Amino acid sequence: MPIDPLHTWEAVEAIRAKAPVVHSITNYVVMNNTANALLALGASPVMAHAREEMTEMVGIASALVINIGTLSEKWIESMHAAAEAANARRIPIILDPVGAGATSYRTGTVRELLKGARPTILRGNASEIMATCGDLAQTKGVDSTEASHDALAAAHSLGKSYGATVSISGETDYIVGGGRTIRIHNGHAMMPRVTGLGCTATALTGAFAAVTPDPVLAAAQAMAVMGIAGEMAAEKAEGPGTLQLHFIDALYRMTADDVQHRIRVEA
Repeated sequence: MPIDPLHTWEAVEAIRAKAPVVHSITNYVVMNNTANALLALGASPVMAHAREEMTEMVGIASALVINIGTLSEKWIESMHAAAEAANARRIPIILDPVGAGATSYRTGTVRELLKGARPTILRGNASEIMATCGDLAQTKGVDSTEASHDALAAAHSLGKSYGATVSISGETDYIVGGGRTIRIHNGHAMMPRVTGLGCTATALTGAFAAVTPDPVLAAAQAMAVMGIAGEMAAEKAEGPGTLQLHFIDALYRMTADDVQHRIRVEA
């Protein structure tokens, strides 16, 4: 199946029809934002973090999203437990290495999760992907200090080592996996001014992975729809505050025509 407007829109329709449960172990900063984005798209978010309920919660989910933005020992235990349950059920796991490279604890945690969880899709910015791979990249907080294309070699290496599709966000988004590299040119320059939109991209990737079996296509569809919603929002926004408001509305109101006329993808 190619990455094109028709199949991308069919995936959106599938999310709206099936309302897949996306179980997110995510961070305090973005929890509300990502839950609302999933709801606006048509998915059903669950934000659960207690170790004691991981197996049961994953049992009702169609995808698992693990985001290391605000780490704690107990949350890390929950992440591993949830991943074990997700692998047993063979549902997709999306891992976001937020801030990898900023501290040794953070970088070490994401590498342990890569080995133990064996995620289906690894999604982050260039600095995070490079730091996860072991390159000498550092993040500025959770922001990238590298261009997305700088992380392509690291993405190929991670994919080869762990079997994961790698989704790199940036001015151009790159999806690497299965011998393919897909470039997504959608989005708007104001988007990095809104905290949590990267984490939102990861959450939406979970929704698309729940309905699109091919992880490369799922990741590409998610980033394309994310970028299209950002463009639509920027046309109405007066600044970052209203961009976030209109972004949620754009996900909710997006049509087949929006996807058809706006998607910009190189495969």
